[in-house]
Amino acid sequence: MIIPLIGFLYVLLSFGIKNNGKKISDPKFELTVENKNNKPKNAPEGMVWIPGGEFSMGSNFDDESLCSIKGVTNDARPIHRVYVDGFWMDKTEVTNEEFAKFVKATGYTTVAEKKPLAEEFPGVPLVELIAGSAVFTPTKSKVDLNNYLEWWQYIGGADWRHPTGPDSNITGKDNYPVVHIAFEDAAAYAKWAGKRLPTEAEWEFAARGGMTGASYTWGNVFKPEGKIQANIYQGDFPVDQGDTAEDGFVGLAPVAQYKPNGYGLFDMAGNVWEWINDWYSEDYYQILSESGKVTRNPKGPQSSNYSAEPNALTKVHRGGSFLCTDEYCTRYLVGSRGHGEIKSSANHIGFRCVK
Repeated sequence: MIIPLIGFLYVLLSFGIKNNGKKISDPKFELTVENKNNKPKNAPEGMVWIPGGEFSMGSNFDDESLCSIKGVTNDARPIHRVYVDGFWMDKTEVTNEEFAKFVKATGYTTVAEKKPLAEEFPGVPLVELIAGSAVFTPTKSKVDLNNYLEWWQYIGGADWRHPTGPDSNITGKDNYPVVHIAFEDAAAYAKWAGKRLPTEAEWEFAARGGMTGASYTWGNVFKPEGKIQANIYQGDFPVDQGDTAEDGFVGLAPVAQYKPNGYGLFDMAGNVWEWINDWYSEDYYQILSESGKVTRNPKGPQSSNYSAEPNALTKVHRGGSFLCTDEYCTRYLVGSRGHGEIKSSANHIGFRCVK
């Protein structure tokens, strides 16, 4: 079946990246300088205060492999100085329970629940224009990792209530992150909740938890005391039953199953990708760096710029997901970036809010 979902292929291109573990040496991370004594009173329920301040943003990992495409991680370089004001941030990704309250109050219908319009897909047979979303589908055996369509399928009837297809449900999973969320779905929820989606600079400042230049949201050691600190993929990817669950979970996990970072935030690495308000541009960091100044409260470029799909309307993703693996995708590294077309969704894409 032709995939009747805008941006499905675009968003998949941002998911795979093999970590060669090589660091580049220049420029270097400089000290994070937090704002002091600026915490407001009366914390909103479920949110923590992020003090803001000045920090070095970006990645110094030189990872050069994605489906045989070279240079894909240059979008997280060079490291550059940024300042952000303080803000409140959700402790966890938005859960099924929280999203259900929004839907009950507003009657909202997500992108994945809507039948695609014929004018959006000229020439596609009407029978193939069905509501649905992208679902990770493990393979029977090892496959060529350059072909991500081996383990992704567009499933009719897959949506936030039915995360792996129409026969699935979220019964008993109130505390799991909501998935199959497109950008406009996340933005609609945030507006209803009196919040907004974070900027990319806010998200990275928060994810670093006050540390300077750490590789992970928890520090520089991948497995401190021999324990994995995030819900990612271990074992043979993407083989059925290939995930060894060394981290405690196969597939999606409930929120807050691992230690929080330095600001009290859970799951800023792994579990689900998180939508960011910024348009994605692969050269945005270079432009900011060339100014030679500390950029204050950047809100991203004016429009998206993704050379592989120049007509795609693409927003930033951050944090990686439960499918991140050292065999293919290591974008749980705190400075790395992902991106997706604004109407795309999958069963490892969610969000959290700020205010």
